[in-house]
Amino acid sequence: MSTLSIDHVTIAGRDLAQLRNDLAQLGFPSHYGGIHSNGVTHMALIGFADGSYVELISTCTAGQPSPWWHAHITGDGGLCAWAVRVDDVAGALARLATRGIAVRGPFFMHRDRPDGVRLEWVLGYLGTGEPGTLLPFLIEDHTPRAWRVPPDAQLTATPLWGIAAVVLGVQNEKDALTRLQRAWDWEQIITATDERFGAHLLHFPGTPVVLATPVKAHNWLAERLNRFGDAPCALLLGTHDWSAAREAYRLGESAMWFGRRVVWLNTDGLPNATQRGIVLGIIEETDRPVPNSPR
Repeated sequence: MSTLSIDHVTIAGRDLAQLRNDLAQLGFPSHYGGIHSNGVTHMALIGFADGSYVELISTCTAGQPSPWWHAHITGDGGLCAWAVRVDDVAGALARLATRGIAVRGPFFMHRDRPDGVRLEWVLGYLGTGEPGTLLPFLIEDHTPRAWRVPPDAQLTATPLWGIAAVVLGVQNEKDALTRLQRAWDWEQIITATDERFGAHLLHFPGTPVVLATPVKAHNWLAERLNRFGDAPCALLLGTHDWSAAREAYRLGESAMWFGRRVVWLNTDGLPNATQRGIVLGIIEETDRPVPNSPR
């Protein structure tokens, strides 16, 4: 079975400063990363101990058409994409193309940090439409990854080690399942339903991927899918210390997902957080090695 290593997950909005403030209120400070080489979007990032990170993205000028995730940016859609690390984007695209996956790229990109350091990487897109909505987009660094993803000292000292899973909201579970299995040979699946979360769930054991379909025709997830289509709808951060995580963050009631405890961050202080796609939770991952240093 092919395994994936999440590089980052992207959260989009109309105003980068507002996104940064919202996540800081939840306990996740970010630092400004600079303007992308497209000259249109800029970003901030929240770096974790294992080297994964959350990217906050918007346009430099409000209302400016964006080459990436325009609907999510202008519609304050929040979670919009996920990316995985590979050593060779061109090679990975070629292999996936032989499996019948539509591929685009490689695309060479760069970003200049506020301190003047230029970061360079290559992207590869899978499937059609916006990159990273169902199938992840691929990223390969051409400069040291530590330059692109410095972990946040405030977060590396917390009970959270990084991104454990991305929850993908999908309209057609069978179609999404087929596309993911075609790409990565994920044969084993397990299912569950979380009525409070409002979704039927499908998980590929040993992977960081969960599919979610609405349990009702007009709940928050169904409305989100109607607005934005298939895309990440929730993000789960991993912890080795459940008690410490509950003490460190404002959390709601816990649930069981596939034998592991899951709890969602309390976003009562953020107006319309769920509608704006800011849905973050914590999952207990006792069997994952404790990270010693960023990858």
